[in-house]
Amino acid sequence: MFLVTGATGGIGRRVVRLLRERAMPVRAFVRLTSRYGELEHRGADIFIGDLQQENDIHKACQNVQYVISTHGSDGNPLALDYRANIELIDQAKANGVQHFVFISVLGADRGYEDAPVFKAKRAVERYLESSGLNYTILRPAGLASNLLPLAERFRETGVYLLIGDPKNRTSIVSTDDLAKMVVDSVTIPAARNQILPVGGPEVLSREDIPRILGRIFNKEPVIINPPMFVIDGLRNVLGFMNPQAQKNLGTFRTLLANEFFCTKEEIANLEAIFDLKLEPLENFLRRYLAV
Repeated sequence: MFLVTGATGGIGRRVVRLLRERAMPVRAFVRLTSRYGELEHRGADIFIGDLQQENDIHKACQNVQYVISTHGSDGNPLALDYRANIELIDQAKANGVQHFVFISVLGADRGYEDAPVFKAKRAVERYLESSGLNYTILRPAGLASNLLPLAERFRETGVYLLIGDPKNRTSIVSTDDLAKMVVDSVTIPAARNQILPVGGPEVLSREDIPRILGRIFNKEPVIINPPMFVIDGLRNVLGFMNPQAQKNLGTFRTLLANEFFCTKEEIANLEAIFDLKLEPLENFLRRYLAV
């Protein structure tokens, strides 16, 4: 039995689909308010719970051989990115889980002090490494599925909002490719007890993304490129009203202000380990946008 947290998210939903296509038993950890009908229809065992409640994690981990943690912080990195994952690791160890797959983030080891999600992810990585469990830690540079809402807005308006340096590089991975790596991690020896940077096959500048959308929709992109001090100003204002939101914007600012891409050698290593040809971003977007 596989336990998948964040099962209705961009990564988790695809992981559950793939496991069920392979006729593997899956327990999908979901919130009561989430849309889990598709997962139920596919034959997943639906566990409705709250990752901030230890008892729910204890129950979800019963009779599980594999744990796949794909959930995000939902605005609370300390409770969800950190504490929930620590408890999942403890319960996995107590229940003799055979393999734990953790979705981290590229750059988690760079020491970004102003980014709560990065700090939480790195702390969990260290804890998992020292747990004695077999593990695979995947650090995606960026998810192609996260661009789909932006692409739909671009389809309607032709406008693309690009905050910060348009020359910053990224290597966005097909979320379907990432899901395949997640699932295959538990059976491929070369992925065992490894931390793997994950990106797409191309190193793109951030300004390449609206150009790709322009080709897809046959529109000349209108790029709005406000400087980083706009985010800094917003953070300062939020500091007086909502300190937690101010902290969360630190992660957002870190993502905007820095480069997150994989080298050609890292991509070749991924393709060799998982025996796949990584999908370019434009192909992914065309498939999902039906263009």
